[in-house]
Amino acid sequence: MKRFINFSAMKIVLVLFLVGGPGLALADGAPTDIADLVERMGPSVVNLYSTKIVKTSPHLGVPQFDNQEIPDLLKKFFDFPMPEELPEQERKAQSLGSGVIISADGYIVTNNHVVDGAEEIKVRLTNHQEYDAKIIGRDPKTDVALIKVEPENGLTAVNFGDSDKIRVGEWVVAIGNPYGFENTVTTGIVSGKGRSFGSGPYENFIQTDASINMGNSGGPLFDLNGDLVGINSVIFSRSGGNIGLGFAIPVNMVKNVVDQLKEHGAVTRGWLGVMIQHVTADLAEKFGLERPVGALVGEVMKDSPAEKAGIRQGDVIVEFMGRKIEKMATLPSMVAMTPVGTKADLTVVRNGKKKQIEVTIGKLDEKMVDGDLGLEESVEHKLGLTVQELTPELADSLGIGDRKGLIVSNVKIGSPAATAGIKRGEIILEINQEQVESVEDFKKIIAKVDSDKNILFLTKRGEHTRFVVVKNK
Repeated sequence: MKRFINFSAMKIVLVLFLVGGPGLALADGAPTDIADLVERMGPSVVNLYSTKIVKTSPHLGVPQFDNQEIPDLLKKFFDFPMPEELPEQERKAQSLGSGVIISADGYIVTNNHVVDGAEEIKVRLTNHQEYDAKIIGRDPKTDVALIKVEPENGLTAVNFGDSDKIRVGEWVVAIGNPYGFENTVTTGIVSGKGRSFGSGPYENFIQTDASINMGNSGGPLFDLNGDLVGINSVIFSRSGGNIGLGFAIPVNMVKNVVDQLKEHGAVTRGWLGVMIQHVTADLAEKFGLERPVGALVGEVMKDSPAEKAGIRQGDVIVEFMGRKIEKMATLPSMVAMTPVGTKADLTVVRNGKKKQIEVTIGKLDEKMVDGDLGLEESVEHKLGLTVQELTPELADSLGIGDRKGLIVSNVKIGSPAATAGIKRGEIILEINQEQVESVEDFKKIIAKVDSDKNILFLTKRGEHTRFVVVKNK
């Protein structure tokens, strides 16, 4: 299944699916037994079987050379096709996933990566009825997709909860299709909120220790009232199995995306027009904050809504429309979900004092930016490379001694990065001889490289470092 990422060098996997753990103590108003919830909401969960065409590059045992003169000679004297000239091969692949029914007339929510590129999508209900599904719309940036079937009778649909109101420590229930085991039920708690990996502009995941595995992607995460609070999407794992680190897309974000996909087939996002960064303890002290919270404005784009409203470089945005910004990563998704034209109240800290600013949210040009950063083209699309920050906690969990650099979480088959030999799990130390310690560093350096210039990476694989040249297409 797509988005199952095996970091072979460190035996780590970044996967996109979830599920759950032990027995629970029930809250007031909750069902008297989890079995009641499953009996009531289980029929709203479906199994997805998609067929897609996968392009792969053939591997004929041709060695890779650091010196380009050697393959040039091979080509000249032996007329041997080099790897980049070998034709791609196509094959059909089947993918398992889950989905959740959101309306009785057959609308179903799942993950974008479950149906992306699918030629055929089959939906199986708990009563074993099967339907062909069509894609209504997809949103790769949030990994949400809306599909539809045409049932003979009304289907069991979920009730939407409020993901903003769930608390860390609350019990949750996941239902899905792990490894083809239909309607598997697991439980756990909410382990954290507002989680991000640095691989996308609108990450704001709910973390849970509910046991989730391959095939749970797109399935529901319920609270104990049986209300939908998230769509299971990602897990971290050493082997591909669950180790208690699962992540779900908050249902409030899902609902916003689905409403637009249903009406327009695409998503329109709000735009503020600022480049923002994390607030460290040192920055908090310098900018007059009691503790490191909020999003520090590093740049205000010309003629943007932010500039017109009077937001300045050095402002720290600590509230957006009455919601506190504890972490920088939560702001882009809040802005993106705000309807264009909305007059939004912001609270910023400027020179150590709070200031209220009203800004009229603009329309995001999807071709122009990656999140709020204003990059012309996403790095993932440009190079076929996805990275995330190597935090001390992640380094410890992966058994990595290094504490600096970025870890490669995914490499697209046939991309410039794959052609250059970069692998999942590799650590990027420098780009064009500039050190990189954050995703922002990574994107800034890539963005300023001329389109006709190749990019020099210094990477570490295992105990060894090496230079790699990636073609900048």
